[in-house]
Amino acid sequence: TSHGFFSLQGIGNPTPTAMDTICEINADFYVPIDETSVPTGEIRKVEGTPFDFRTPHVVGERIDDPNDEQIKNGAGYDHCFVLNKKEEGELSFAARITEPVSGRTMEVYTTEPGVQFYSDNWADGYRGQHGATFGRRSALCFEAQHFPDSPNKPHFPSVVLRPGEVYTQRTVYKFGTDK
Repeated sequence: TSHGFFSLQGIGNPTPTAMDTICEINADFYVPIDETSVPTGEIRKVEGTPFDFRTPHVVGERIDDPNDEQIKNGAGYDHCFVLNKKEEGELSFAARITEPVSGRTMEVYTTEPGVQFYSDNWADGYRGQHGATFGRRSALCFEAQHFPDSPNKPHFPSVVLRPGEVYTQRTVYKFGTDK
Protein backbone atom coordinates (compact mmCIF):
# COMPACT_ATOMS: atom_id res chain seq x y z
CA THR A 1 0.00 0.00 0.00
CA SER A 2 0.95 3.64 -0.24
CA HIS A 3 1.39 5.23 3.18
CA GLY A 4 1.30 8.95 2.35
CA PHE A 5 0.55 11.40 5.15
CA PHE A 6 -1.69 14.35 4.31
CA SER A 7 -2.05 17.63 6.20
CA LEU A 8 -4.20 20.16 4.37
CA GLN A 9 -3.36 23.06 6.71
CA GLY A 10 -0.36 24.09 4.65
CA ILE A 11 3.26 24.75 5.53
CA GLY A 12 2.59 28.05 7.33
CA ASN A 13 1.38 26.29 10.48
CA PRO A 14 4.35 25.51 12.79
CA THR A 15 2.39 22.85 14.76
CA PRO A 16 -0.11 21.24 12.41
CA THR A 17 -3.00 19.12 13.62
CA ALA A 18 -5.40 16.97 11.65
CA MET A 19 -7.98 16.84 14.42
CA ASP A 20 -10.02 19.75 12.99
CA THR A 21 -10.16 18.10 9.56
CA ILE A 22 -13.63 17.14 8.34
CA CYS A 23 -13.74 13.56 7.07
CA GLU A 24 -16.17 11.47 5.04
CA ILE A 25 -15.60 7.77 4.25
CA ASN A 26 -17.83 5.82 1.85
CA ALA A 27 -18.19 2.71 4.01
CA ASP A 28 -20.99 1.02 5.94
CA PHE A 29 -18.56 -1.45 7.56
CA TYR A 30 -15.04 -1.58 8.96
CA VAL A 31 -12.57 -4.28 10.07
CA PRO A 32 -12.08 -4.39 13.88
CA ILE A 33 -8.63 -5.02 15.34
CA ASP A 34 -7.41 -6.68 18.52
CA GLU A 35 -5.19 -5.02 21.15
CA THR A 36 -2.11 -5.77 19.00
CA SER A 37 -3.72 -4.08 15.93
CA VAL A 38 -4.27 -7.39 14.10
CA PRO A 39 -7.67 -7.71 12.38
CA THR A 40 -10.05 -10.00 14.27
CA GLY A 41 -11.65 -11.31 11.07
CA GLU A 42 -14.94 -9.66 11.89
CA ILE A 43 -16.67 -7.12 9.65
CA ARG A 44 -18.57 -4.64 11.81
CA LYS A 45 -21.15 -1.93 11.03
CA VAL A 46 -19.99 1.67 11.43
CA GLU A 47 -23.47 2.82 12.42
CA GLY A 48 -23.62 4.18 15.96
CA THR A 49 -19.83 4.06 16.42
CA PRO A 50 -16.97 6.59 16.20
CA PHE A 51 -16.22 4.94 12.83
CA ASP A 52 -19.34 6.30 11.15
CA PHE A 53 -18.00 8.81 8.62
CA ARG A 54 -20.77 8.19 6.07
CA THR A 55 -21.68 11.81 6.66
CA PRO A 56 -18.89 14.33 7.27
CA HIS A 57 -17.53 14.58 10.83
CA VAL A 58 -14.60 16.35 12.43
CA VAL A 59 -11.87 13.74 12.95
CA GLY A 60 -11.08 14.82 16.51
CA GLU A 61 -14.63 14.83 17.86
CA ARG A 62 -14.73 11.06 18.58
CA ILE A 63 -11.11 9.94 18.36
CA ASP A 64 -10.61 9.65 22.11
CA ASP A 65 -13.92 7.96 22.99
CA PRO A 66 -13.02 6.19 26.27
CA ASN A 67 -15.90 3.74 25.87
CA ASP A 68 -14.93 2.42 22.43
CA GLU A 69 -12.69 -0.66 22.52
CA GLN A 70 -11.67 -0.20 18.88
CA ILE A 71 -10.51 3.39 19.45
CA LYS A 72 -8.45 2.11 22.40
CA ASN A 73 -6.99 -0.78 20.37
CA GLY A 74 -5.84 1.56 17.59
CA ALA A 75 -4.89 4.48 19.89
CA GLY A 76 -7.22 6.39 17.55
CA TYR A 77 -8.09 5.48 13.98
CA ASP A 78 -5.98 2.75 12.36
CA HIS A 79 -8.66 0.61 10.75
CA CYS A 80 -9.63 -0.70 7.34
CA PHE A 81 -12.97 0.54 6.05
CA VAL A 82 -14.92 -1.76 3.73
CA LEU A 83 -15.79 0.49 0.81
CA ASN A 84 -19.30 0.60 -0.64
CA LYS A 85 -18.92 -0.63 -4.21
CA LYS A 86 -21.37 -1.58 -6.92
CA GLU A 87 -18.87 -3.74 -8.80
CA GLU A 88 -15.58 -5.34 -7.78
CA GLY A 89 -12.67 -3.41 -9.26
CA GLU A 90 -14.60 -0.27 -10.16
CA LEU A 91 -12.93 3.09 -9.57
CA SER A 92 -15.19 4.67 -6.97
CA PHE A 93 -15.26 7.32 -4.26
CA ALA A 94 -13.58 6.20 -1.03
CA ALA A 95 -13.05 9.28 1.14
CA ARG A 96 -12.93 13.05 1.34
CA ILE A 97 -11.26 15.37 3.81
CA THR A 98 -11.69 19.12 4.13
CA GLU A 99 -9.53 21.57 6.06
CA PRO A 100 -12.19 23.97 7.43
CA VAL A 101 -10.15 27.21 7.57
CA SER A 102 -8.59 27.14 4.09
CA GLY A 103 -11.28 25.03 2.43
CA ARG A 104 -8.62 22.73 0.95
CA THR A 105 -10.00 19.31 0.04
CA MET A 106 -8.68 15.91 -0.87
CA GLU A 107 -10.79 13.14 -2.36
CA VAL A 108 -9.68 9.53 -2.71
CA TYR A 109 -10.97 7.19 -5.43
CA THR A 110 -9.83 3.58 -5.74
CA THR A 111 -10.46 0.21 -7.33
CA GLU A 112 -9.45 -1.50 -4.07
CA PRO A 113 -12.11 -2.99 -1.74
CA GLY A 114 -10.88 -1.15 1.35
CA VAL A 115 -9.15 1.94 2.65
CA GLN A 116 -7.05 2.00 5.81
CA PHE A 117 -7.73 5.24 7.68
CA TYR A 118 -4.84 6.14 9.99
CA SER A 119 -4.84 9.20 12.24
CA ASP A 120 -1.06 9.44 12.80
CA ASN A 121 -1.32 8.11 16.34
CA TRP A 122 2.38 7.49 16.95
CA ALA A 123 4.26 10.41 15.37
CA ASP A 124 6.87 11.89 17.66
CA GLY A 125 7.91 15.33 16.52
CA TYR A 126 9.50 14.79 13.12
CA ARG A 127 10.60 17.96 11.30
CA GLY A 128 9.00 19.10 8.07
CA GLN A 129 9.53 21.98 5.68
CA HIS A 130 9.92 25.55 6.96
CA GLY A 131 10.56 24.40 10.53
CA ALA A 132 7.18 22.74 11.05
CA THR A 133 7.13 20.00 13.66
CA PHE A 134 4.80 17.10 13.01
CA GLY A 135 3.66 15.42 16.19
CA ARG A 136 0.95 12.96 17.09
CA ARG A 137 -2.19 13.31 14.96
CA SER A 138 -0.78 16.04 12.74
CA ALA A 139 -1.68 14.28 9.46
CA LEU A 140 -3.98 11.60 8.06
CA CYS A 141 -3.40 8.55 5.86
CA PHE A 142 -5.85 6.92 3.44
CA GLU A 143 -4.26 3.69 2.23
CA ALA A 144 -6.24 2.00 -0.56
CA GLN A 145 -5.83 -1.75 -0.14
CA HIS A 146 -7.31 -5.16 0.41
CA PHE A 147 -8.24 -5.98 3.99
CA PRO A 148 -5.25 -6.52 6.30
CA ASP A 149 -4.44 -10.14 7.14
CA SER A 150 -6.47 -11.34 4.13
CA PRO A 151 -4.36 -14.49 3.58
CA ASN A 152 -5.41 -15.70 7.03
CA LYS A 153 -9.07 -14.74 6.70
CA PRO A 154 -10.69 -16.83 3.94
CA HIS A 155 -13.90 -14.74 3.99
CA PHE A 156 -11.92 -11.55 3.14
CA PRO A 157 -11.31 -10.71 -0.54
CA SER A 158 -8.37 -12.79 -1.71
CA VAL A 159 -4.93 -11.29 -2.25
CA VAL A 160 -3.49 -14.49 -3.72
CA LEU A 161 -2.08 -14.01 -7.21
CA ARG A 162 -1.81 -17.26 -9.15
CA PRO A 163 0.64 -17.93 -12.01
CA GLY A 164 -0.56 -16.21 -15.17
CA GLU A 165 -2.88 -13.80 -13.32
CA VAL A 166 -2.32 -10.05 -13.50
CA TYR A 167 -2.95 -7.67 -10.62
CA THR A 168 -3.75 -4.04 -11.32
CA GLN A 169 -5.24 -1.38 -9.15
CA ARG A 170 -5.78 2.34 -9.39
CA THR A 171 -5.95 5.01 -6.71
CA VAL A 172 -6.57 8.69 -7.41
CA TYR A 173 -5.95 11.53 -4.95
CA LYS A 174 -7.82 14.63 -6.11
CA PHE A 175 -7.04 17.99 -4.51
CA GLY A 176 -9.20 21.09 -4.62
CA THR A 177 -10.86 23.78 -2.56
CA ASP A 178 -14.35 24.54 -1.35
CA LYS A 179 -13.67 28.28 -1.20
